[in-house]
Amino acid sequence: MPALLHHLIRDIAAHTPAGVALRDRHAALSYGQLWDRVRQTAAGLQALGLTRGERIAIQLPKTFDNVVYMFAAAAAGCAFIPINPVLKAHQVLHILRDSGARLLLTNVQRAELLRADAGTCPELRHLALTESVPFTFDAHVRVIAAADIHDDRPPDEPDTSDLAAIFYTSGSTGQPKGVMLSHANLLVGAQSVNAYLHNTPQDRLLALLPFSFDYGFSQLSAAFAAGAEVVLMEYLLAQPIPRAIAQYGITALAGVPTMWNQLSRVEWPAEARSCLRYLCNSGGSLPVGTTRRLRELLPDTAIYLMYGLTEAFRSTYLDPGLVDSHPDSIGRPIPNAEIHVVRPDGSECAADEPGELVHLGPLVAQGYWHSSDRQNHTFGEWQGRSAVWSGDTVVRNKDGLLYFRGRRDEMIKTSGYRVSPSEIESVALSQEGVHNAVAAGLPDAELGQSIVLFVEGPCDPDELKALLHHELPSYMHPTQIRCMQRLPLTPNGKPDRSHLIELAGKDT
Repeated sequence: MPALLHHLIRDIAAHTPAGVALRDRHAALSYGQLWDRVRQTAAGLQALGLTRGERIAIQLPKTFDNVVYMFAAAAAGCAFIPINPVLKAHQVLHILRDSGARLLLTNVQRAELLRADAGTCPELRHLALTESVPFTFDAHVRVIAAADIHDDRPPDEPDTSDLAAIFYTSGSTGQPKGVMLSHANLLVGAQSVNAYLHNTPQDRLLALLPFSFDYGFSQLSAAFAAGAEVVLMEYLLAQPIPRAIAQYGITALAGVPTMWNQLSRVEWPAEARSCLRYLCNSGGSLPVGTTRRLRELLPDTAIYLMYGLTEAFRSTYLDPGLVDSHPDSIGRPIPNAEIHVVRPDGSECAADEPGELVHLGPLVAQGYWHSSDRQNHTFGEWQGRSAVWSGDTVVRNKDGLLYFRGRRDEMIKTSGYRVSPSEIESVALSQEGVHNAVAAGLPDAELGQSIVLFVEGPCDPDELKALLHHELPSYMHPTQIRCMQRLPLTPNGKPDRSHLIELAGKDT
């Protein structure tokens, strides 16, 4: 097993340098070429003065540059921060400020959206652009072409204990929080996934999910650990995906419930149905009806139903042989994960007794960036060992299969994303005429949960909708906005979220 994340690429390049590592609709990059770019870029980052432990933020669509810089940052001893391209400027600026990123890699179009508030990121020192064009940003930030960041000298190797990545995920307080992952976390994750998905050098993985999603990044790490090929593609519509699977001979496809709901209803060429070895789902429960449609559509394709959370990467998977008989199960622990079902007093639940899923073992992340008080109790201990408390209620039957039953907190799981209600509420409250706001999730067969926003006050719903669309990425847009004269309150004087959800459920 390699000791450092970038060794995944280095080791394959040493044995099969001509093997294709990355492909997009324009070109292909071999493992040897990818390793040369990663090594030279890592040395270039060190030549810029970036030192061990500093953070490098990357906001790009799926490109070769995106992949190169993530692995080069880790090779230089820095921590890379992949930022979802759909995030709005104020969300990107929060991540830059919170992480203290020293370098941002992006393109001119996105940099222009950040320029007016660049001064609010005092630790940012370098802006690397994918284009070689004149561009002014901020007096304290040096602008450089990404292609010019390279050096032929061997980069200094980081330590195995160094931080490799920070993945930002919605937090219960509203602002996204950075989950810290070490080289070991990411390497064990790749090894664990390959142990049950059985990826080999003959596999081709279609990367549709954003790399800012740990599940999306896993397509890279697992493929590189196996010497497989990754085809980069942006997921915009479902219809082109089966055609791409047929065109490139894709054998492995990862997705979220929204994507599978759509793909189960589109036409698949015979070539796509014959080459796809497996598909896997995470980011929310897959509706049983969708699972059955996929089984009928792709009878020779193995279906892996999985459960995970960014703080522990992945926790469970269901063996494809059990999908027909147990389509609503999240399965058993993945290799290298230790899973317990725990009562509120910390004791282990009996079979069929609901309890909180607690994850232990080497996949547990290093905690939240800038957080030592473990304020939401996600990172803690169980019986004296480091653990992630998921906040999810599950049951384990007498055969050891786990079943998801619900969430403890108010987080909304929609389109594979975890969304904090307060992120939406804070934007709504900035609209004139909104005196109070509550965002909640309702069960939805397509999205997992749809977002409904309740507002109190004499606001204009059309103006509020326009504001939300301007300030929030599309997956945070409410499907309903309900204006009320007064929101119901709990005895403590807080908006009664449960009652609102109940009211909305009765109306659907």
